[in-house]
Amino acid sequence: MIVDCAVYQDGRRVEGPADFSSALARARAARNAFLWIGLYEPTEEEFAMVSSDFGLHPLAVEDALSAHQRPKLEVYEDSLFLVLKPVQYEDKYSSVTTGELMVFVGDCFVVTVRHGEANPLGVVRERLEHTPEVLRHGPTAVMYAVTDAVVDHYLEVADELHIDLDELEADVFSPESGRLAFTAGRIYSFKRQVLEFRRAAGPLDDPMARLAGGGVPFVHAGSQPFFRDVGDHLTRANEHVEGLDRLLSDVLAAHLAQVGVRQNDDVRRISAWAAMIAVPTMLAGIYGMNFDHMPELAQPWGYPAVIALMVGSVLLLYRFFKRRGWL
Repeated sequence: MIVDCAVYQDGRRVEGPADFSSALARARAARNAFLWIGLYEPTEEEFAMVSSDFGLHPLAVEDALSAHQRPKLEVYEDSLFLVLKPVQYEDKYSSVTTGELMVFVGDCFVVTVRHGEANPLGVVRERLEHTPEVLRHGPTAVMYAVTDAVVDHYLEVADELHIDLDELEADVFSPESGRLAFTAGRIYSFKRQVLEFRRAAGPLDDPMARLAGGGVPFVHAGSQPFFRDVGDHLTRANEHVEGLDRLLSDVLAAHLAQVGVRQNDDVRRISAWAAMIAVPTMLAGIYGMNFDHMPELAQPWGYPAVIALMVGSVLLLYRFFKRRGWL
């Protein structure tokens, strides 16, 4: 679906032809003008019309349609192809979802292809249209604004994950955590979300370094400081993610250690109670045998003496185990 198609000249949106073929011809004929087309989950037929007029490389077109790519930057003869993976934090489920965003940059056009609900570009377009001094830099300004919005949202999602991690730590180290059978499952689920985040943010380091280094075709010569700024934000986001992953590993190790300690305590309690039960059971078993000659069998106080011995033995064992901390 074509979300928007507009011609920008000298940093301002101008009225242009409705069909993108005529709009592209006008942008190429005008001075300091370019065309920006926004697509959302296009079909093969829709994208075929765009790719044929813009001369997009077939491999890049295939990647844009399949929407299962890792972040990368590809340079072709007639265009530049950048793949981004925006992330979105769903507060209702406390989870992270990712989308895909492809940016084609040519001599006087920009084509953005978005898959998923993460990072809609309407806000980016609106912000750029209110800053014509940025749009005057042409298609590079759009690519910078898109990457900047995606990376800034990485930092926001990382902050949300840090809040969730603090809550998870509080649950793990609470006195009731040992009775929550799903604590380990929550930690593993959290680690999967962090891994999904890393898959989105980590591979973007190389494309940002190439754009910040200069010499990339179809990129404005003075844009290196802007992409360096995006690269700095990306580094911060990746450091946040790595910190989250390390903390989660520590929390998981602490939780498993707690489980082990509680299991040892349970085993000691069971052993102590078994020992206290074993002594009277042994005495009762001995005196339950049908022998004629047994100690104190013929004495009237023999039965109370054996009962007293059982009770005394149990009390002594209870006191011993209590002092040792087994009970």
